[in-house]
Amino acid sequence: MNTFGVKLRLTTFGESHGEGIGGVIDGLPSGIKIDLEFIQNELNKRKPGSKFGTSRKESDTIEILSGVFDGFSTGTPIGLLIKNENQKSKDYDNIKDLFRPGHADFTYMQKFGIRDYRGGGRSSARESAIRVAGGALAQIFLNEFNISVESGIYGIGKNYGDLMKADFEFAKKSEIFSLFPNLEAEFKKEILNARNSHDSVGGSVLTIIRNPPVGLGEVLYDKFDARIGAAMMGINAVKAVEIGLGVNSSKTKGSFNNDEINKKGFISNNSGGILGGITNGDDVVIKTHFKPTPSIFLPQNTIDKFGNEVRCELRGRHDPCVAVRGSVVATAMARLIVADMMLLNASSKLENLKKIYI
Repeated sequence: MNTFGVKLRLTTFGESHGEGIGGVIDGLPSGIKIDLEFIQNELNKRKPGSKFGTSRKESDTIEILSGVFDGFSTGTPIGLLIKNENQKSKDYDNIKDLFRPGHADFTYMQKFGIRDYRGGGRSSARESAIRVAGGALAQIFLNEFNISVESGIYGIGKNYGDLMKADFEFAKKSEIFSLFPNLEAEFKKEILNARNSHDSVGGSVLTIIRNPPVGLGEVLYDKFDARIGAAMMGINAVKAVEIGLGVNSSKTKGSFNNDEINKKGFISNNSGGILGGITNGDDVVIKTHFKPTPSIFLPQNTIDKFGNEVRCELRGRHDPCVAVRGSVVATAMARLIVADMMLLNASSKLENLKKIYI
């Protein structure tokens, strides 16, 4: 499927080394003032070119083709386009007949009988730039309700910080979106050591949805946390997602894990802001774990499409730690979920509809 969302839908198209990538946002209400500078700034966070990412140079300049008039959304589909400017397809000529370990080459070939070997084609993380643009549009909508979403890096390799000390203001200034001033140097060292060793390293991202409305989530089969899990797992290289206390909840007892309540609200937030698949008004806390980038510059064993055992030796430009730019995509996907669930929730009560129609 190339479409995400139910009421607010994002459909994307394009490949890593095609003419460009693009998308259509459908379902955004009319009358929203579109801040193009904000959208571009969000894309600039994800774009390649940093010494901690791929050296591919792309401006990732966004073009809005439809759905906006005099600076406001019209309620009709918003067309988005980012042109590819710096493809080096010849870098992939030597691997066009073989399957790169850790990549989607093998599975795409088995599913479709054909694959675009230039940078992975449709399976490339290049497509995620449009998700970031779509998420930025969703955030402009969320701003109307004082809802924010932010992410940062809380672990690289074996180095992890204390989530209780996460500093999102520092992450905004950090080259790698580190949540910890005291660990940023260690995180950078891990990434650069992997790059200098022609290898890669994994990382973990913390995402917080602040001030979410109570009641978001479509039970039973479209729970808020289920949608988060699907969205984050749909980001390239993500291998695990946690909500709130996450896997650690399996190591505790109910007497600890339950979030007790007083007149002021929930005393703790082990649930990560979600109960029964529905938001409870507390911050939604998401942890997303990225595997090491599969594109590494060390020889590896594989087979080609003819079944011959061969050595894979990659060329090209690749991120030594995909979690860094992946954190920007995680923010975007969370934004899209909140906006979509808010629009869905608008018709959950008769009284809401009467406010509109009576």
